[in-house]
Amino acid sequence: MNHLPLIIRREYLTKVRNKSFIIMTFVSPLIMVALILVVAYLSQLNNDKERTISVLDETGLLSDVFVDTEHTTYKILDKDTDLEAAKTLTKAKEDFGLLYIEKSLDTANIFSGVRFYSDESPSLGIMSSLEEKIEKKLSDTKLFNDGVDLEKIEASKTNITIAQETFTGEKTSKIDSYLKLAFGGAAGYLLFMFIIIYGNMIMRSVIEEKTSRIIEVIISSVKPIQLLMGKIIGTSLAGITQFVIWVFLGSILMLVLSLIFGISLSELQTPQQEMMNQAMQNPDVANEVQVAMQSFFNLPIANLIIAFMFFFIGGFLLYSSLYAAVGAAVDNETDTQQFMMPIIMPLILAVYVGIFTVIEDPHGTVSTVFSFIPFTSPVVMLMRIPFGVPIWQQILSFAILLGTFMFTVWFAAKIYRVGILMYGKKPSYKELYKWIKY
Repeated sequence: MNHLPLIIRREYLTKVRNKSFIIMTFVSPLIMVALILVVAYLSQLNNDKERTISVLDETGLLSDVFVDTEHTTYKILDKDTDLEAAKTLTKAKEDFGLLYIEKSLDTANIFSGVRFYSDESPSLGIMSSLEEKIEKKLSDTKLFNDGVDLEKIEASKTNITIAQETFTGEKTSKIDSYLKLAFGGAAGYLLFMFIIIYGNMIMRSVIEEKTSRIIEVIISSVKPIQLLMGKIIGTSLAGITQFVIWVFLGSILMLVLSLIFGISLSELQTPQQEMMNQAMQNPDVANEVQVAMQSFFNLPIANLIIAFMFFFIGGFLLYSSLYAAVGAAVDNETDTQQFMMPIIMPLILAVYVGIFTVIEDPHGTVSTVFSFIPFTSPVVMLMRIPFGVPIWQQILSFAILLGTFMFTVWFAAKIYRVGILMYGKKPSYKELYKWIKY
């Protein structure tokens, strides 16, 4: 009699009825949303902060480059003001800081006499903004002094964007490549996190059942491979249920709490907000945004979704069987450490290969080979697919992954069959090899 559906149902219901599972399912979105909103609120507070910066420019050349912005006001001091008096005045007015530009007869050496005084450590954004203003003005001044016509230089500037197109006429761009990389990276990273979180859940479940001795009763009427498969599939379904609830609840909570507290999530981008607003006024940037939108719609969305489902499920089942085998081999979580490294290493390798190799050459030898190795293919292939992988390669890679999963389940069931009834003995790799041969 096939007991697999019964075992899956039992595992699923045991998990979703567990108090800690229920609490974490409903509390986790609250915690995550609360953290995001707190960060958004703090960013909003920081963005609303108005700063006044006093400028003592003894050269008299740079004062005109400091133009007030929405959150920064520049107070230009008389260039004959004494530095110590300027410091005292700035502190007395409780201004954010004092930018001091020392007098120099040589324009080329002005940059060496620029200092910023403040009680608080200024952010990188503020310092970069000040440096950029001074650098541009000094460069223009040097060119002007050398007799160079700045208007001609400005007119001679040319931005080149090489149009990309396939031989079949499909248009692509650099933004197109960035989008593909973002989609592939997000899919690979999501799978990586899912395996780590729910693989550990399966392993702990096996250890708990083993230590409670319930397994001795169950194993008398059920085949070990059925029990193993039921545990993997049941726990996976519980994990997917929890993940879906997290996404649904998180979205609802984010929307409701944002409306109640009036917090805009766009404030998370505050350090670059001003720069972005200025950039968007540039016709070239607006055109780039249009190209990005077009690139998004050019992505193979259907292929991405289908491939994501197959490789996500295949990769998770493959690693889950290994986690279950480790859980069956040990009596407590402390003893799992010696067996976890061979499981984690291929996952980490897959992420590094995906990040450093797929970016450089998604169709190169290294990327292609790793997208066929079953322990790395779920992550690497998901990262490659947005760049256009032939369907036959995707099917072959998934077939190898599926075949390896079946072999791994058989291999894990061998360990599971013996290990699940072993108590009080810390197994070694040599011991596991003996269990496989039984």
